[in-house]
Amino acid sequence: MNDTFNTIKSAATGLHREKGSRFLSFIYPVEDEAAVQEMLLRLKKTYYDASHHCYAYILGKHMDVYRANDDGEPHHSAGDPILGQLRSNALTNCLIVVVRYFGGTKLGKGGLVQAYKTAAAAAISAGEIITSTLTKAIVISFEYEAMGTVMPLLNRDEFKIVNQDFAEGCRITLECRENLYPDLKSILEGIPAVVILT
Repeated sequence: MNDTFNTIKSAATGLHREKGSRFLSFIYPVEDEAAVQEMLLRLKKTYYDASHHCYAYILGKHMDVYRANDDGEPHHSAGDPILGQLRSNALTNCLIVVVRYFGGTKLGKGGLVQAYKTAAAAAISAGEIITSTLTKAIVISFEYEAMGTVMPLLNRDEFKIVNQDFAEGCRITLECRENLYPDLKSILEGIPAVVILT
């Protein structure tokens, strides 16, 4: 199971000019559709006088949530080329918005496709692509007497202790790569003193 995905580290911007039109491109890391809508509203408010606010996004580790929007441009001439750039760079949890200021010369559908594609690529190039790792947490508890048995098994590079509470017994929250979770759970289930809480 693959537990990594490519995304953008932080927001970045690009610019493309074509026959008097300006295409300002913005890429953002986003976690969900609410974040997408928030960024769209912010850009539409900032660039209220623009001709178009075309966008595309992909969400999820399997890149299975996506949308492209032409915002009044000819069908499939803006959103799809933007989406194509996200896909060709295997990026997920990303939103690209291209804000167009019309320059007076019509570009034709082919010209629009190329302009939106180039603008989206400029935003991606301006950003930093990173590989993120999916993690999963597990919470366990055990009595103090079992600490000598449990702790050596948990102090491994693959597992990260993210929280410890020793007020009443021992309660530890561990985190590991998603694809190592079955191994961690198996190790913990093999220790009679350990109770898996989540």
